[in-house]
Amino acid sequence: MLKMIALVCFMLVVGTVNAQYEPMRKIDVKISPWQTRQALIYTPTPTVAGERFPLLIAFHGRSVAGKDLSIIYKEGVPRQLKEGKMIEAVNKLDGKLYKFIVLAPMAQSWSWAPQDVGPMLDDIIKRYPVDTTRIYLTGYSAGGWSVEAAKTHSPELAARIAACITMSPANLDPDYLKRFKLVADADIHTWYFVGSKDDYFRENVKRFMDSTAKYKKGLLKITVYPGAHCCWHSFLTPRYRENDMNVYEWLLQYKKTYAVKPRTR
Repeated sequence: MLKMIALVCFMLVVGTVNAQYEPMRKIDVKISPWQTRQALIYTPTPTVAGERFPLLIAFHGRSVAGKDLSIIYKEGVPRQLKEGKMIEAVNKLDGKLYKFIVLAPMAQSWSWAPQDVGPMLDDIIKRYPVDTTRIYLTGYSAGGWSVEAAKTHSPELAARIAACITMSPANLDPDYLKRFKLVADADIHTWYFVGSKDDYFRENVKRFMDSTAKYKKGLLKITVYPGAHCCWHSFLTPRYRENDMNVYEWLLQYKKTYAVKPRTR
């Protein structure tokens, strides 16, 4: 009886916590056998047995870093979910509707470290129905740094990433700036967004694009919008379109030709 009461109390606490973060849920993601980090996750409801979903990882900016998960809703894809937007799209290549799993991991400072992206992926793939041929990254400001650092961290991690949306990224460390051949070799397509008055970040985008294009053409797209370091939610809404395509439809054009299994330790 005491065990049953304890279980009911635990379920009530978990339910209360998750209600606080709706429409996403609080989870802990494992980045090593002894370390976890907080995150919010949104998972669609499967309509058929065995259905798997594209995974979109949304990295936050520096102002969100800390311990208060609710601040993740301030900007980015989580903001779209909080405002009631459906993160789904019809893939123009096959005519099918795809619903995204959205993962928003939280760092205590800056944004998500690239060495933790692979272990996080392994943990999420084991626990959720992820289509591992469709793993996408997006982030703004320091979160844009997380995207670019993940792309250039290692051949193994680059091979898992299908496409990215990078918004006003902070600059990379010198060692990472030398690794954009990894992006070209892995065929990672990236759509960059940056403000016309966002001079420092616009230079970063140019540097990253040039570092990719010297190895391979055709992987890059850029939108330069009027303004400075702001307004990324304006482009992450499904209503925003360029060439009759929103960012989610654009991502779905790209996939890996093979499924990646989570690594074992």
